[in-house]
Amino acid sequence: MEGTMGDADTTLQQLKDRMDRFVKERDWEQFHSPKNLSMSIAIEAAELMEHFQWLTVEQSKQLSPDELSEIGEELADIVIYSLSLSNVLGLDLSQTIVDKMAKNIRKYPRDKVRGKAHKYTYYQRQDESGS
Repeated sequence: MEGTMGDADTTLQQLKDRMDRFVKERDWEQFHSPKNLSMSIAIEAAELMEHFQWLTVEQSKQLSPDELSEIGEELADIVIYSLSLSNVLGLDLSQTIVDKMAKNIRKYPRDKVRGKAHKYTYYQRQDESGS
């Protein structure tokens, strides 16, 4: 097992490399198709949602250390499968995130959307109607 890694000093490439090694050491490339990995991401996301399903908004913000640990594991599973999918597809995940954030900045101008939760199409319709 490799040493401790933290958000402040671990790159996405290091995590992608770790996942690539893990998969190859187990001969799992045969199972890691884009279809299977995308389905695994959705399954893990559903498992994450189960932790919050019957909680109020307030309860969802006040979680025990055990609950946080379980939720962290589900979130890790989502990221793990996402890293594997980006490896399989040859995506530079850092650049993809930067590009997506640039689109989000254009779709959700801060002065127009501050404190609001509408989908970007709502603002497009407002712009088109001149509202």
